[in-house]
Amino acid sequence: MQSTHPDPVIAEVRAVRDRHAARFGYDVKAIFRDIRSLQKTSGREVVRYPARAIAADATQPRQAIT
Repeated sequence: MQSTHPDPVIAEVRAVRDRHAARFGYDVKAIFRDIRSLQKTSGREVVRYPARAIAADATQPRQAIT
């Protein structure tokens, strides 16, 4: 369901994201490299969690209900 009133916080986040992407010509790889560079120079610890296992039955296609 869509709200009739735009959320100003979401609008601001989207505007910042768009300006950042525009700096790199919307090249996803260039944006990613920039973010990684910012992480390395921030001095903060970046936490990486191990990938979660995929449930065995999740890899099987679902059967159509007839």
